[in-house]
Amino acid sequence: MFEPAQLRSFLAVAETLSFTKAAERLGLAQPTVSQHVRKLETAAKRVLVARDTRDVRLTDNGDAMAGFARSILAAHDSASRYFSGSAMRGRLRFGTADDLAITGLPRILREFRQVYPHINLELTVGQSDHLYKRLNAGQLDLVFVKWVAGAKEGTVVQQDSFAWVGLEQTVLDPSESVPLIAYPSPSLSRKLAIDALESTGRTWRITCTTRQISGVLAAVRAGIGVAVMPSSLVPDDLLNITRRFDLPSVGDVDFTLIRNPLANTEVIEALTQSIVGRTLKRSA
Repeated sequence: MFEPAQLRSFLAVAETLSFTKAAERLGLAQPTVSQHVRKLETAAKRVLVARDTRDVRLTDNGDAMAGFARSILAAHDSASRYFSGSAMRGRLRFGTADDLAITGLPRILREFRQVYPHINLELTVGQSDHLYKRLNAGQLDLVFVKWVAGAKEGTVVQQDSFAWVGLEQTVLDPSESVPLIAYPSPSLSRKLAIDALESTGRTWRITCTTRQISGVLAAVRAGIGVAVMPSSLVPDDLLNITRRFDLPSVGDVDFTLIRNPLANTEVIEALTQSIVGRTLKRSA
């Protein structure tokens, strides 16, 4: 009922919210992408994409179709690889920073497993520094970590900036130490937060140490202190309080994929391509 080529064009539009960018991603002419979307709307008997002179957005039916399209294409690609005898096989030891695991990454991994069912995906969740050490020790094949912005190593999936995060009711007295919620050392966000405070002469004290993003968020919600985290990952019930209390800028961060050069290149490239180009925001 729904042609794969039409579904791919529609998904590209859904993910970029632009017919021009979708065409560039797929290597097609823009009129071809527009034609594919129109034909898909005709087959579905629903308007999937609302367009005007200023922007492009999905309708409610478009949101529903995007979910079906991913499942249909995953099954189609998996079947094609299986019956063509080219199904990729192997093991992939993948590590991800724990706060990146609260983005859309789990959905991406689920789709990846549907497309490559013969790849044994082993997932490790932890802190970026620890994952990087395990990668260098040959214990992981690919890691997805928070890295200092501008670092040359690895493939940057998304750029972001760190933000100070607190409650609406948070009050910070400039004459008192900043109550800091942080990961144990070594931790990129912890180091950058402390360095930023000390560079401006602000004193600080650790009020909570936790190894998981769930612990960080729980402590902030309990009013125990403030934390530093990527802006795109701040939950709706918490606020970026950087400007409110004139807190120092912590800097920018890259969400980066780093590979083990000795691991299976084909398998690593498959997962890398599944992640690159996707906008990673906090999952609902």
